[in-house]
Amino acid sequence: MTLISLVLVFVLEQLRPLPTPNAVQSMLAGYLDNLSGQFNAGERRQGAIAWLLAVAPLVIVSLLLYYLLGAATVLLALAFNVAVLYFLMGFRQFSGSYNAILEALRNDDIDAARETLASWRNKPAEALDSTEIAKLAIEEGLTAAHRQLFGIMFWFIVIPGPAGAVLYGVAALLNEKWGRGGEEYVEFGSFARKAFDVLDWIPSRLTAITFAIVGDFEDAIYCWRTQSNSWGNLEQGIVLAAGAGALGVRLGEAVHEEGSVAFRPELGIGDEANVEHMASGVGLVWRSVLIWMFLIALVTLVTWFN
Repeated sequence: MTLISLVLVFVLEQLRPLPTPNAVQSMLAGYLDNLSGQFNAGERRQGAIAWLLAVAPLVIVSLLLYYLLGAATVLLALAFNVAVLYFLMGFRQFSGSYNAILEALRNDDIDAARETLASWRNKPAEALDSTEIAKLAIEEGLTAAHRQLFGIMFWFIVIPGPAGAVLYGVAALLNEKWGRGGEEYVEFGSFARKAFDVLDWIPSRLTAITFAIVGDFEDAIYCWRTQSNSWGNLEQGIVLAAGAGALGVRLGEAVHEEGSVAFRPELGIGDEANVEHMASGVGLVWRSVLIWMFLIALVTLVTWFN
């Protein structure tokens, strides 16, 4: 059922991609904002309680519904899997912005590229040149591919039904909203940051290994080993360093942001980012998806014949 669910979700999303954010994501964001409003008094303990109240009910309900529907008929359980993954995975939700930026840069329409990137990242982009736009788009694309595809796929496989996907998806959103939020979330969001780092420990490394396999293996492993620790978030640094090495592109480094220059650690080796690297990034993600689907299919076949 795992393989069939994933195949159906990929097909469904290609045929009818959801907007960003979709209705379910908007409702979930409102629910999390309400929780933080009630519990955020600037303490880590309150953040831990709020995190559990946000995650546990959704995971438990999704698991119970899966087993109840499965007891009635396998088709209902399958439909439930597909519905939950359809709203969580969002392959086309980030690829749409990525491809729009790619086409804008190919057409030398830098203003359109800046506007799309600013909307995608929720940060100003007026001062960015084409190299910086391509660099940041690749970083956003690799991160989104990991968190909205491979991380969710991993936990979907590990925990029965869609409960694992719900766990990782909600934890990722909590990390973004609370763990990486403003000053008011420094202590309150510390538990959300730690919890997501724990959940992302294995998926981030599997994603990095996959990028290495389908790209430049030696450079990907070298960048992973020597550069990922310098990035602010280790798990994200592993994914970006391996992805940059696999593509043969330099990421990180200085970029113009919010009226100043942000100096960031260097990731990757090779040339400065451009539209060709962006196009290669699309191929890297698709080849990685095929590798994951092939391995899931192989495990499924072995399970069936044993």
